[in-house]
Order: sequence, then structure tokens, then C-alpha cells
Amino acid sequence: MCNMSVLTRDEAHNRAQLLDIHRYTIDLDVTGGDATFASRTEIRFTSRADADTFVEIKPTDLHTVTLDGTPLAPDTLVENRLPLTLTEGEHELRIEATMRYSRTGEGMHRFTDPADGETYLYTQLFLDDVQRVFAAFDQPDLKAVFDLTVTAPEGWTVLSNGITEHLGDGRWKAAETPLISTYFFSVAAGPWHSVRTEHRGLPFGLHCRRSLAPHLDTDADELFEITRACFDRFHEKFEEPYPFDSYDQAFVPEFNAGAMENPGLVTFREEYVFRSAVTDTERQLRAVVIAHEMAHMWFGDLVTLKWWDDIWLNESFAEYMGYQILTEATRFTDTWVDFGIVRKTWGYDADQRPSTHPVAPDAVDDTASALLNFDGISYAKGASALRQLVTWLGEKDFLAGINTHFARHKFANATLADFIDSLASATERDVHAWAETWLRTTGVDTLTASVATEPGRWTLALDRAGSRPHRITVGAYDRDPIDGRALVLRERHETDVPHDNAPAAFPGVRPALVVPNDQDLTYAKIRLDEQSTEAALRALSGVPDPLTRTVLWSTLRDMVRDGDLAPVVYLETARAHLPEETDLALVQGVLGFARTQIADRYLEPAGRDDALATLTDLCRDLIRRTEDGRDPRLRLLAVRHLIDSAARPGTLAAWLADGTVPGGPELDPELRWRVLARLAVLGATDHTAIDAELARDPSATGQEGAARCRAALPDPAAKQTAWDALFGSDHLSNYVFTATAQGFWQPEQAALVREYVPRYFTDVVALSARRGPAIATAAGQHAFPTHAVDTDTLELGEACLRGDGPSPALRRKLADQLDDLARALRVRGA
Repeated sequence: MCNMSVLTRDEAHNRAQLLDIHRYTIDLDVTGGDATFASRTEIRFTSRADADTFVEIKPTDLHTVTLDGTPLAPDTLVENRLPLTLTEGEHELRIEATMRYSRTGEGMHRFTDPADGETYLYTQLFLDDVQRVFAAFDQPDLKAVFDLTVTAPEGWTVLSNGITEHLGDGRWKAAETPLISTYFFSVAAGPWHSVRTEHRGLPFGLHCRRSLAPHLDTDADELFEITRACFDRFHEKFEEPYPFDSYDQAFVPEFNAGAMENPGLVTFREEYVFRSAVTDTERQLRAVVIAHEMAHMWFGDLVTLKWWDDIWLNESFAEYMGYQILTEATRFTDTWVDFGIVRKTWGYDADQRPSTHPVAPDAVDDTASALLNFDGISYAKGASALRQLVTWLGEKDFLAGINTHFARHKFANATLADFIDSLASATERDVHAWAETWLRTTGVDTLTASVATEPGRWTLALDRAGSRPHRITVGAYDRDPIDGRALVLRERHETDVPHDNAPAAFPGVRPALVVPNDQDLTYAKIRLDEQSTEAALRALSGVPDPLTRTVLWSTLRDMVRDGDLAPVVYLETARAHLPEETDLALVQGVLGFARTQIADRYLEPAGRDDALATLTDLCRDLIRRTEDGRDPRLRLLAVRHLIDSAARPGTLAAWLADGTVPGGPELDPELRWRVLARLAVLGATDHTAIDAELARDPSATGQEGAARCRAALPDPAAKQTAWDALFGSDHLSNYVFTATAQGFWQPEQAALVREYVPRYFTDVVALSARRGPAIATAAGQHAFPTHAVDTDTLELGEACLRGDGPSPALRRKLADQLDDLARALRVRGA
């Protein structure tokens, strides 16, 4: 069982008032086997008064505790809290313990590479998992210096927040850190393959498992180019220099997040070391993550939130700067298109659920509640709000305020009030009022356009459903007189919503298409006037700017979700316009929504076959468009989606047998597993073929692919085996758990798995209690029966939520899934 007391806001406040933490001296020994490691910690700190408090640690065995040389009883540890009775003054606390390795990506994660048998370790200590590695006063506003020594097997390399030195005999010493929060401490150990360089006097490094070395080496120049360009651009914008002694980027196995901004040692999910062919959109996403994590070095690491209610100060800022810096400093100049079609819609969806919260909530009561707020609101909505702030404030004043904030709070902690005060020092605008309307409220505003025609002019009125002020650009488009399928920009107008006067008037005839929020500068759903809606459906691919097309596709998506546009109309629009689309992010975003939401959820089961046929025909059109080899990345994207939408196995089986798609691409490991997974769903493969493919690709990714395929087989025994692995035992790592869950539920197999739907709502509660937040989140996200769009499933889920059993992480995921299910039922009803 995962018994652990959560830290409350009040407890953290009281402890911060009492303690000043100076230094952690940490000695880890990771040579003792594959289950546990030794942890020794010395903490030097000051107590400002005589008082009782506690230190956190979650050991397998707690061996010794001494406070100022006096032994304390280890058996006073309750769950993860060791009580301390302090006198005013300086103290030294020493703790020796045995700690357990993780298989869930929390604490010290241990992974053995199936390709070569090598073992790797890394820490992921966010949000309160440092206590799984060593004893600590685990809250963000008790910053300290960290001094680390590690004993590791011979042949290993140890990485940490500071530059590391091998002392001999497996002993490694890391340079002391400046003042950082406990959750930023990081160590990664193993026989890493490393590529190193230097930039502006700092060592830069890239690290991955040895079995991935050829793939990292292939992309090392690109990765360093992106890193250098972003690093230099940040130094042009920020007055504070990069505050740490090195910049390492480690691509680690079975990582739960996209990346983690550990100072000096950023950890990334190793899927960003590409083993197979990828699209340019995927390379752009990797670059965005690099820029995002680098932004955190200033906003998050140098200046850190005081408590978790201000997590947006970390994530919204990094999200905004990641996209903006990449656009300014690299070849990826259309990053805001990908943000608008993927990330921003994540924010819109989250903000329309019952679980929505302000970007900056008034109070987050405890760490368990804080963990739930790392969502589309804290990232995408917050970044959208900052983009709107820059539009309203101007970048010069925005950056002046940011630099003031860094100067005031470097190597310390700050709050929303501190941030707004820093911005206010740089402008005459009322940023406090802006923060109240944008950061303290919930929900999505809707801007509805009304266009009228008068002699010699046309007028635009924008009705706002919501409470926020918006500065937007309105685009007016005419039909191209030469190419009647295309539209040309007549003009753009900047306007503020709400208007303080009558509808805006413009000279000339009304445009064919009027786009509020052209260039996507604010966060709001858009409703076009009727004529513009018809023009968008008819001529969307003829709109010249990809960011404008992003706004239009997002509008159509919102209309489907709100029941204002029939799902089949969206499919027909995609069928008509995607073959002409030139932006890969848009193709990927539209196809993804059409396949996973419209075909699988928003249409009645009787309409699914036709939807898949439409998507298959669309993908074939895209493949034909690329037969001359001009756009291999688009071709790869189309092949992937054709595989996922195939209703008959013949073509896929032929591709797999031949090892190639006619005309390309050849089937690399990713495509081979994708084809095999779809054949498994269709009942056109078996365990023998899966085992043979795993022998061909015995990598970690191959293990996940095999697990996904086995769970997808339409066989009662295969389903029972997969279910037992998911819910009946705890041996699956986080990644293999997710892969198995992804294979289990398939719309084509609804009758076969019907008996498991009610079982899910009982078994998942027990699982989450045993295995903790990471697996609970995976079980709520990937193991939920999303195909079962019916009132019975909704009622089962609601009954589960009425009970006390679900953990906070599981409860949030279930609540969101059930709200999405209810929305799908409404869409079907509409």
C-alpha cells in the first residue's frame, strides 16, 4: 500500500517560518542489488524557535537517526514523517536508511535494458518524491545547497545537478549546487552513452542508454543546435545569466512526463531519441520541449514558487517561452500552429470540465491536490493568457517586468503577487486587474461574430459570453479573383472586446470570410457568422495563413464538441481540405481528432465503419499526393493514420510481409509494431507472430509493442491474461502497464470486453491504492473503457466517484473521463 501523509499548505507555511535549511550532504550507494539502495543524509539547518516539527522519509528500513549527536528512535517514524523536537539555534540531523527502487517513474527509477542487459537509474522527485531517495524537509520554499556523493558500479557514469567527478573505485562527487528546492535534486547513473560539447564556457552534454547510441549520434548536431540557439536567445531577453555550472540533457527510460527541469540536468523521456522515421512536427515538438525546459532554468529553478498554488508561474511561463523562443531562434517558425491545434485545445477541454480551476487558484490545500493541477489549464491556458498579456502589454514592458522579477527573487521563492508587482513596475497598465480577470477565473469565453452589410460599408459586432477583456485581431478575407477556391487577406484590424461603442464599421463590401481572433492571440472559443462559417467549410484549405487555418479548424472542433456541427460534416471538411493542407501539424491534429474522437466516440457505432472508410480514403489521397517523393514526412503521417484506420487486414499484412509500403516508406520498428497492433485488433495475427516480431526487435520499445499487441488480440484468454497483468499483479512497469492498457479496449471488440467494464470501476480503485499516483493516473487515462459510450458506463463511473475509494489522482482522471463520456453522449444526441 502507498501510505504517505501529504503535506498541507498550513504545515508548509509553519515549517518555513520555523526553519532555515542550509545544506544537504547526501551519500547514495547503488551497488547493493536490484531492489534497494543505501541512503545517508546529513542536514544542517537552523530553528528559529523551540518547537516540534518533522522531516520526511519513505524508507524500506530506517537504520539510524541522530540529532546533534543524540540518537533518536527510528520507530517513531509514522508513514513518511519522522518527528523532531528542536531548540532554537543550529542543528545537524543525520539519517541512514535503505530505500526502494521504483518501477513507476517516481523516486529512484531502476530500468534494465532488454537489448543488452545494462541497468540505468534516475530520479524523478517532483512533486514530493525526494523522500523516496533521502530524508528532506520536502517543500519548495526551503531551498538549500546540495552536496552529493554516489557509489556506483564500475563502468557507470553518474550525472547530477552540478558537474560530477569520478574519484575512483566507483565513487562519484558532484559539485555543490546553489540554493535549489528539494524537488529539483537530480541524479542519473548507469553506463550512459554521452555526447559532449561546450558553449559560452559551459559544458553541454547529451546522454542516453548505450543501445540508443546510434540514434542519439544521428541527431546530436540538431539537438545541440537547438540548445545553443535557445540558450543564446534567452540571454538576449533575460538580464540574469544562466545560473548553473553545466547543462546536461539526459534521455531516460520509462519517464512519466515529457521532461523535468532539474537545474543543470534536464531529464527527457527517451522517445525523443528517435529510433524510427519521424515527421518534422515531431522534431519541432522535441525542440519545443528543449526550449520549455531551458526557460525553467530561470522561471522555476532560479525563481521558484513558494507553494504549489503558483505552479502556473513555472509551467505557463515555460510553455509560452518555449514556443516563442523556438519561433524566434530556430528554423521552426510556425510553432504557434502546433500550439493552437494541439496544446491549446487541451486547455479548452480541461477548462470546460467540472474539474476546472483558475490558472492561479486562491489556495491549494495540500500536495495531493497540487499534483492534480498539472494539466491543460496550468500549461496551455496559462501560456495563452501570457500570450494575450504580451499582446496587451507589449513585449518590451513584459520583459522589463520579468527581469525585475528575476533580480528581486533569484535563488529564492515568489508568489503571484510578487510576479504581478514586478510587471506593474514596468508599465502604467493595470496588471493587477488583468490578473484578477484572467488568472483568478475559470471557464472559456466565447466570442460570437455578427456581420451586417450597409451601403458602402460592413459592420462587425462581437458578442462576448464570459468575463475577460480580449485584445484580438480580426481578419477579413476575399475570394481570389483568379483562383476561386482560394481566399486572400484584405486587411486585419486590431480591436478590444468588449467594445465600448457601436459595432465596428469598415468601408467596402463585406468580406467572404471574417475571422475573429485571427493569429490566435487570445484564449476564447470563436463562433463565426453564418456566411463565414459556410465560407470556411467550403474554402478552408484556400486560407493563406496556417495560423488562421488553425483558428478555423479549432472553431470547427469546438462546434462539434458543443453539438453545433455534425461530426460527419467535420469529417467531410477534412476529406475535402486536408489533401491540400501544407502544414503537417494541422494535418496531424485534424486527423487525430477525427480518428480518436469522431470515429470512435462521437458517432454511433453504426456510423463508425463509414467514418473509417472516409479516413482511409483521405489517407490514400495524401499518399498519392506524395508519390513523387516531395514530402516524405506527410507521406509517413498519412501511412500511420491509414494503418490506424484500416478496417480490413489485407493491405497491412502485405506491407508487413514485404517490409515496405509500395513507394515507401520502408517499415521501420515503429511502423512494424503499428501494423502488427492493428492486425491484432482485426484478428489477423497471433502470439507466434508477435513473439517473432519481439525477437526481431527485443528493445524496450519492442517489449511495449508486444504487450500492446497481445492485449489487443480478440481472444478471451488474451484479454484475461492482460487484465490479470494490469489489475491482478504489480509487476508491470509504468510503460508496459500503459502499453497493455492501450491494447485492451478496442471498439471492434466491444462485445468481447463488455464484462470487463463494470470490473474496471472496482479493480482500478484497489490498484491505485496499491501502486500510487503514477499508476493511478495511467490507469485512469489509458485503461479507462473510452469505447463504451453509453449510459451504463456513465452510471457505473458516477457510482464509483460517490464512494470514498478512489485516490485523488484516480478521482480526477475518472471525473474527467466521465465528463468526456457525457459530452460524447450529448454530441450523439445532438
